Amino acid sequence: MNEHSHNHNHNHNHNHGAVFHSHAPAGRMRLAFFLTLIILIVELLGGWLSHSLALLSDAGHVLTDIGAIGLSWYAMKQSEKPASEGMTFGYYRAGILAAFINGITLILITLWILWEAFSRFQHPEHVTPTWMFVSAGVGLAMNLYLGLGMRHEENINVKSAVLHMLGDAAASAGVIVGGVIITFTHWYVIDPILSVLIALLIALGAWKIVKQTVSVLMEGTPVGIEISKVVDAITSVSGIQHVHDLHVWTITSGRNALSCHVVVDGKLTVEETQHLLRDVEHELVHLGIGHVTIQTEDPTHLHDPSLLCNNDGIHDHKH
Repeated sequence: MNEHSHNHNHNHNHNHGAVFHSHAPAGRMRLAFFLTLIILIVELLGGWLSHSLALLSDAGHVLTDIGAIGLSWYAMKQSEKPASEGMTFGYYRAGILAAFINGITLILITLWILWEAFSRFQHPEHVTPTWMFVSAGVGLAMNLYLGLGMRHEENINVKSAVLHMLGDAAASAGVIVGGVIITFTHWYVIDPILSVLIALLIALGAWKIVKQTVSVLMEGTPVGIEISKVVDAITSVSGIQHVHDLHVWTITSGRNALSCHVVVDGKLTVEETQHLLRDVEHELVHLGIGHVTIQTEDPTHLHDPSLLCNNDGIHDHKH
């Protein structure tokens, strides 16, 4: 007896972070894209006029901001597409791919900044602080406006874009402080020092984003979900004798899924089995797992009692 249960929407008003696209409307991302484009132009011009590597580093970060926001904007539009026969889960993973590309790009930009800073340490360049103040001031104001406006978003794709913005705001503030120091001390080596600090700031955030997105793409167990607690929740339902072939993964940020096999009394009716499955779904939604697929088996048809699948889910049957 095999019964498949798909829990898409509970009527008892559980929401536990399962909503992906209810926040950060695409219009906000579109505004962020064009404002960030202005920041890039201002900082590139300012970096060229002032000969400041710190400001050019900031502009390099802003360039990845544009990529991050553009990809986020694109991914949000993609995620609105309905599921199809070719893409049965829809396009939710577009956001994860966007966040992954953002993180990798940031790491590459970091390497370029460090290389250029190394050269500047050996041959410090004369820097004009006035243009540093003007350009970094524009970048600081706009990035704070954008980043703080979307800082509460849970979607990892939007989080990666916000990380770009807030990191860039901090970098702009650092450039302004560096300009003040250069104005009073003419200590031009502060410029590459700031560049290195900006690079490290970028790299730290980028590494976290890459780790998270790789985990999602590799179908890793979602952050905050413990397999032992999932098993306890399933087996706590009276009538569930055993659980095996268990998989828990993230479709996209905020949308966790589970599939498993459970052993029940083979004499149960289909209606009784359905009640069991509803109870399991109710327990799992409290753990933040909203998309559930469960296959029921009776004890005599238990092929592989392993909790986790050891043979790619394929069992040998002799005919």
